[in-house]
Amino acid sequence: MVNEFAGGEWVASLNATLVAAGPVPLAEGTVQRIVIQLLGAPSRAPHAFTITLAPAGASAEAGDHLAADAVVRLDFDDASRLHRGDLDSATALREGRVKVRGDVNAVVALLDWLLVAHGPSA
Repeated sequence: MVNEFAGGEWVASLNATLVAAGPVPLAEGTVQRIVIQLLGAPSRAPHAFTITLAPAGASAEAGDHLAADAVVRLDFDDASRLHRGDLDSATALREGRVKVRGDVNAVVALLDWLLVAHGPSA
C-alpha cells in the first residue's frame, strides 16, 4: 500500500509537511523530543517514531530517542484510526487510549504547533 500509515513513505511525507510548516515557536537553543510508541504495530511498521522540535523546525524519524521529553503510548490500530479521522483525539484521551509519560507540556507544545501548521488552507 502506498503511503501506508507509519511506513517509510508516510514518515517521509510527514517530514515534508513538517519542513513546509516552518519554524517552531520555541526559545533559541531549545530542543524537545516526543516519542510516539505504537503498541502492537505490525512487523512492517516501526514500533515508535520520534518527533524533534527545535526553533528552526521539526522532523520525524522511525525509532525512539532515549532522551525524549515525553513518551506518548497508544495502540497501533487507534493511531491509524486517529490518522484516518475515524477516531478523534478527545475521545481517545477520554477513553484512556492515549497514555503520556514525561513532560506533558512538550506534548501540548507539539499539538499546538501541529494545529497551526495543519490548519485550514487559505
